[in-house]
Amino acid sequence: MSTTLKGKNIAIVMADGFEEIEFTSPSQALKEAGVNVTVLTPKQEAVKAWDTTDWSKSYASDGAVEEADANQFDALMLPGGVMNPDNLRGNAKAITFISEFLKQKKPVAAICHAPQTLIETGLLKDRTLTSYSSIKTDLKNAGANWQDSEVVVDGNLITSRKPDDLPAFNQKMVEGFA
Repeated sequence: MSTTLKGKNIAIVMADGFEEIEFTSPSQALKEAGVNVTVLTPKQEAVKAWDTTDWSKSYASDGAVEEADANQFDALMLPGGVMNPDNLRGNAKAITFISEFLKQKKPVAAICHAPQTLIETGLLKDRTLTSYSSIKTDLKNAGANWQDSEVVVDGNLITSRKPDDLPAFNQKMVEGFA
C-alpha cells in the first residue's frame, strides 16, 4: 500500500473475544502506513483474542475506552469476533466514544461482527454496509442497507464481511483514513 498516514492517530477499540487476525492484520496495515495506533479496551486491561476456534493470546491495552476522548483521534477501527462486539455493546462509555466518530464524520472501519457494536450508536439508519452474514437482520432492523460485498464504503464508514476479505478491507481502510 502506497498511501501514507504518517502522524495520524487511530484508535482500535476491542474487548475480550475479538478475532485475532481481524486485529493483527489491520493494525499491521495501519502501522505500515505510518499511523500511531492506540488500542483501547474496557478499563485499560489486556484483552484475550479468539483465533478461529479457540482462545489465543492476550494483547496489551494503551488506554481505557471509558476515559478516551474521540477528539484525540483521526479515525476508529473495530475488529470483529463474536464475543467482542457483545462485550462492547454493554459498555455505555464505549458506545459514546464510538458514536462520536460517526457524529463527527470521522472514518470508522469495522469488520465481520464489529458492525453489531455500531447498532448501539443508533446512527446506522440509511447507511449502507456489510458484515458477517449472521448479523444482516440485526443491521437491517437498525435501519441500515446491507450488502453482501467484500468491502463497502459509505462516506466515512468502511465495513467488511470476514477474515478472507482482509486484503480488500485493509486497502480501503488505509485509503479512507488518509
